[in-house]
Amino acid sequence: MGRAHEVRAASMAATAAKKTKLYSFYGKEIYQAAKTGGPDPDANLSLRAIINKAKKDQVPSHVINNAIDKVKNGAGEDYKELQFEGFGPGGSTLIVKCLTDNTNRTISQVRPAFTKAKSKLGAEGSVSYLYNVKAVVQFKGLSEEDALDALIENAVDAEDITTLEDGSVKIVGEPTDYNNIKLAIQSKLPDVDFDIDEIQTTPTETVELEGADMELFERLMNLLNDAEDVDQVYHNVANFDDGSEEE
Repeated sequence: MGRAHEVRAASMAATAAKKTKLYSFYGKEIYQAAKTGGPDPDANLSLRAIINKAKKDQVPSHVINNAIDKVKNGAGEDYKELQFEGFGPGGSTLIVKCLTDNTNRTISQVRPAFTKAKSKLGAEGSVSYLYNVKAVVQFKGLSEEDALDALIENAVDAEDITTLEDGSVKIVGEPTDYNNIKLAIQSKLPDVDFDIDEIQTTPTETVELEGADMELFERLMNLLNDAEDVDQVYHNVANFDDGSEEE
């Protein structure tokens, strides 16, 4: 059928794999949130937030409902968060976050990925101090002044509030204030639709890779992204294309 068919088939397979992993990620996140705080989204703010994110990422309703039904039906699954920190080529650093029900399996996926890319895992804290972890929400519908009033009225601290060019307001705070920031805004704007609603991990400094270093880093990222238990990978390589804009 020719090269064009092969390229299309490979592209479709890659897209399908990304969707499968995305659905798996949200399935585990929703299950864990429902198990921890209860399966009713109206009474469980964390669960409601994850469901809203899943819907924005076009996760099918049956994936969401199946995860919640597992909790309602008393499923015995138990996931825990694991974080790995490591050093890649050319001064690159990585934080790999996993949500898993089998620690040994996860380690057997992550460790070889680093080895095959001539990289190495570090001890806990060896990389994370080079990253900032912040709660970030962004939305439209309130002015910066009204947003600030909402935070003050609800006794919530924020590190920064800015109005962006498109008129949306961005609030940055400590991760521990994540839910309180959202609740404060919802008290003024009950039907708010957050454009950004997450705890972000960003490097304090970045590097750019070229040649063999970039090839090794791309290999490492591909291996990690292919690993079943890896949910998020944060890194400091400014010129690496994560493919986040792809359909």
